[in-house]
Amino acid sequence: MKQMRLSAVALGCAVSLSVAAEQNYSSIEQPASADVERITVYGRQNRVVMNSGLATKSDMSLMETPAAVVIVDEELINTQGATELQELLRNISGVTQAGNNYGIGDNIVIRGLGANYTYDGMYGGAGLGNSFNPTRSLTNVESVEVLKGPATGLYGMGSAGGVINLIEKKPTFNDKHEVTAELGQWDSYSLGFDSTAAINDQVAYRLVAKHARSDGYREIGTDRDEAYGSLKFLLSDDQDLMLSAAYIKDAIAVDSIGHPIRIYNAASVGGKSAGEVSWQDLVNDASSAGLQLSDEQRQQLAESLSASDGLTPYAFGEAGIISPMAKDNEGEELRFKLTHNIFLADNLFLNQQLQYRDYQSGFARQTGAYNYVYWNRKGVINSDPRAPLVVDDRLYPFAARRQEYRQVQADETSWQYFADLRYDFSFAGIDNELLVNANFEDRNIRFKQYSIYDADKVIKNKAGEVIYQGQLPYIFDIRSPNWAEGQFEDYDPLMTSNYNKKVQAWGVGLQHVGYFDFGITTRVGIAFNDITQRYQHYGVDARYSASRAQPTPEADTSDDGVTYNLGVTYMPNDDWSFFINHAKGRTAYSILGSLKGDGADREDSESISNDFGVRFKAFDDQLLASIVVFESSRTNLQYNNKDYEAGVSGPEVAQYYYDGSEETKGVELDLNAHLGERWSINVNGVYQDARDKQDPNKSSFDTRQKGVPYVTASTWVTYDADWFKLPSPLSVSLGAKYVDERSTHSSSFGIPDGYVPSYTVMDAAISYQADNWRVQLNLNNLLDEAYYEKAMFLGGMPGAERNAKLSLSYRL
Repeated sequence: MKQMRLSAVALGCAVSLSVAAEQNYSSIEQPASADVERITVYGRQNRVVMNSGLATKSDMSLMETPAAVVIVDEELINTQGATELQELLRNISGVTQAGNNYGIGDNIVIRGLGANYTYDGMYGGAGLGNSFNPTRSLTNVESVEVLKGPATGLYGMGSAGGVINLIEKKPTFNDKHEVTAELGQWDSYSLGFDSTAAINDQVAYRLVAKHARSDGYREIGTDRDEAYGSLKFLLSDDQDLMLSAAYIKDAIAVDSIGHPIRIYNAASVGGKSAGEVSWQDLVNDASSAGLQLSDEQRQQLAESLSASDGLTPYAFGEAGIISPMAKDNEGEELRFKLTHNIFLADNLFLNQQLQYRDYQSGFARQTGAYNYVYWNRKGVINSDPRAPLVVDDRLYPFAARRQEYRQVQADETSWQYFADLRYDFSFAGIDNELLVNANFEDRNIRFKQYSIYDADKVIKNKAGEVIYQGQLPYIFDIRSPNWAEGQFEDYDPLMTSNYNKKVQAWGVGLQHVGYFDFGITTRVGIAFNDITQRYQHYGVDARYSASRAQPTPEADTSDDGVTYNLGVTYMPNDDWSFFINHAKGRTAYSILGSLKGDGADREDSESISNDFGVRFKAFDDQLLASIVVFESSRTNLQYNNKDYEAGVSGPEVAQYYYDGSEETKGVELDLNAHLGERWSINVNGVYQDARDKQDPNKSSFDTRQKGVPYVTASTWVTYDADWFKLPSPLSVSLGAKYVDERSTHSSSFGIPDGYVPSYTVMDAAISYQADNWRVQLNLNNLLDEAYYEKAMFLGGMPGAERNAKLSLSYRL
């Protein structure tokens, strides 16, 4: 291995290792007529990807990389017919949907912790939680790489879980022109094209566009138009420049609730489940403080119960609680990026990237529709309004109370600059890579939110006078809702949020990778970064919050610190490697949160990750597998000191503690293989225990993280068959995905044991390519399994029924 590396360096201008080729740190490419051509040594000679630059920003063999990295290549994306990032989660161990995401955007977690999204290493929208977030398309993506664990030093202000890096399509000097069309169920269709070629010997272009529409399962539709353009300029044998732009306009329906869990609290009935309880057990409140039900109403309430109430979502088929007043999440994204690569010497490489991104979104969604059945809350049985609905002495056991609709208008603009200078050298018989990097990012978020409520929302002034009364009609039956008429604006909206948040961060880092004798590779990285946050509240409706109704001056806070990565890999032979990695990261403690600016603001959030991994390869490098034991955590989280009393406690009594955490431990498996010319296999799985240890004062302390399953596992197998005497093989694929149950526990809403059940889904695909044509049929949910694909807030999002998609492409 050492001899091969030295030979590559010795070739100088003829052959140069690029810095993280797959992250747009591409090598200097020359047209065929050039006298001298620089080529990239990246490991694409195999069908299994063996190299990645994600963990080190250098072209590094995965066998030598001391970090947990998983790659989903273009072939697997195309075979599965994936069109959105969420559809790729099945291929990556430890990457799952977040709980309580209200159906907005991607909201993906890595090892139960937040994920940082990037396009070729640059910010792609993240940290915006349930307020607004894009759903990322794969139209202009050729592969996806995931780095698990914090990587602040390489990618700036990031999340604790890791980085999801989408590799975008680039211009090439070889002509390629492709038109694609797709047809599917629920009136789904799309039309797209992808064109790249040389304009002259020094300039190449790429244009990618797609128009897609779908009514969607359960009428959760999508409406998306995308256009991507890029120009690559070869300035010399040693230097290139690329300008790229992206425009995305989409409208995606939001289902904030899915199928809700009926709020039945077994602990309030002596531990009896909903399937065991009798109407006599549903006693009234002896103090008369709660809702008083007649014997007939108690019998009616008991008859409405099913054994799963209080535990799992109440299934009512394809229906949903999505009001006609709801408005799709209409997003509009514009990105411009300038990338500059230059070889200052044969072994000295500089990459610079400058990106501007603007993302606007707006929607109206239903955030509350709670079906209260029976609950002894704080000593009061069926305390109004958290009680079954009774109107004019009539009980509605399936009614939804405490409804809220939120209308959001949001705009996020960001600037980001990265500079990475890499120097390759040999010293004392050791090959070395030294990376010096700097980054700057600036995000500005303008946010407004309006809310309307049902009659359960009553706001009074200090004199006890009602100054706001919700006007939405109750939903009398979640199974067949009676919807409010008119528009959102007809129901006296309250402005409940109105602010501007600015987050600026800069950092500098130094990383050394050393290739030693006896198969040892080390990585040591250290970085310093500074994060400044500014917040200005512009005032909201005084009826909503008199204490915050008036505008406030801009407040700011700043925090800085050191992060690092320490890793070592040992390869006893070419087919086995063992690595350990320890990393510390940090990010702004709240991208959207308010600030006081008076010294009381907390320090930024930190994270720690520890990994021990084993990798092995076989079959002439056509199989690569890894097993990783990990422990990841988000640390120094704030919680209240229960002994602190405002206006009473002295300065020696802290108001807050900062030692809360979110922790995940587990083991991951990932395997990719191409066996012979016929078989390709992807297998992955994870066991993880994600725990919420933020606030020891709460009953939810040290409980499972909502929405994160203990076990997920998936496989996808493709076989190229010579059938029916066709001139080309027929590719047949079969896949299976298992997701364990996911917690939706909420003591605050009386269902501490709530969960979304486990499921297994089978999928298949068949494709055929002849000459310039390719046709593919994807069959999803073959066995028509009824399941919940996401854990929502107090409910589950139903997964799609059996469906098919036909794709046709033609290369010019």
